[in-house]
Amino acid sequence: MNEALARGVKEAKENSKPRNFTQSIEIIANLKEVDIKKPENKIRQEVNLPYGRGKPIRVAVIAERELAYNAKELGLDVIEDLEEFAGDKREAKRFAKDHDFFLAQADLMPQVGKLLGPILAPRGKMPKPLPPNAPLEAMVKNLEKTVKIEMKKAPVIQVLIGTEKMPDDELAENAMAILNVVERKYERGLAHVRSLYMKTTMGTPVKVEVRR
Repeated sequence: MNEALARGVKEAKENSKPRNFTQSIEIIANLKEVDIKKPENKIRQEVNLPYGRGKPIRVAVIAERELAYNAKELGLDVIEDLEEFAGDKREAKRFAKDHDFFLAQADLMPQVGKLLGPILAPRGKMPKPLPPNAPLEAMVKNLEKTVKIEMKKAPVIQVLIGTEKMPDDELAENAMAILNVVERKYERGLAHVRSLYMKTTMGTPVKVEVRR
């Protein structure tokens, strides 16, 4: 399977025209015989990619006092006053779009839910709670390898596995980490994959043969 995935990645890169930015590589898996009207059949899960995302992430931390100070020391964007978003939905939406992940001081979570929940929840970006003395640096390093599978209205998975600058074999390993989620989720594993594709940001999807 890894060889087929690596070939798909290579072909997706070769078929994509050069751009003036580094393109992402995504895996697209169309599933069959999965009734997503049943909530338990949907996949909503974070996955750690063995070789990471291949590009920097932006993390925002909602915190006060010591946690806020520690976050600033790490160069993270910090929100200390949630009220600044209370009457400005446009700014809240912009902030949500500009950041990949959110972390929040545990005792601020109720306030976060009230003021930012309607903006962050639909985008799958509700913050992870930060307990006192949270290992903030380690958590951020972990997020640098994390992607989210968010299956919504159709039985389709489309998720980042890296960038075009990463070696084909590393991208294949990252893709396999996504497929392993499907393998574990459903009784018939990869037999539920109707079709599988690799694509660059601006490129045409390249079909990958799935060995079940």
